[in-house]
Amino acid sequence: MTLELFAPAQSGEEELAPGAVVLRGAALGVDGALLDALDGVVAAAPFRHMVTPGGHTMSVAMTNCGALGWVSDETGYRYSPLDPANGGPWPQMPEVFSRLATESAARAGYSAFQPDACLVNRYALGARMTLHQDKNERDFSQPIVTVSLGVTAVFQVGGLARGDKAARVRVNHCDVVVFGGPSRLRFHGILPLAAGHHARLGDVRVSLTFRAAG
Repeated sequence: MTLELFAPAQSGEEELAPGAVVLRGAALGVDGALLDALDGVVAAAPFRHMVTPGGHTMSVAMTNCGALGWVSDETGYRYSPLDPANGGPWPQMPEVFSRLATESAARAGYSAFQPDACLVNRYALGARMTLHQDKNERDFSQPIVTVSLGVTAVFQVGGLARGDKAARVRVNHCDVVVFGGPSRLRFHGILPLAAGHHARLGDVRVSLTFRAAG
């Protein structure tokens, strides 16, 4: 996979790999409601820079909402029903979040998707997510759904081995990436965020990543 896409369409679907698609502009019309709901999530569970098991501080700031939240520290990666910052439950997943996630998954062919976790990532200039697999979930038959908000980023989709070539595709404000089926365990990531501006989010990108984790 060496294809590099730099001029995506403004609407429609683009296949990245079998079982993986970009739904262009799928969040248009609800992005204001998404950002309003996000403000409530962040007020209850502020962004923080988590630490990897190797002791490195992640460049991406994170928080969660839903029944489960993804956490990382020196003891490993895992899902937890409690926010380690305050010992309480994560904020409830806003209905506008879950509705968009289930509708996007169904549009991509995954009609049974019911997320119980939403990992919220905030990328500032230069922040990145190295190629990785999402494999802390119990049921790999369920897809991953990621909504992009704010500054445009370059999403990478590799193969099932870390060293496989990775395709690159720009993801814009309101684009939704869905990957599952034969692509569920593909390596994927985000290249360092380039300079940009969004009217409400400023110079950052926020991603909402929905998973059926429990």
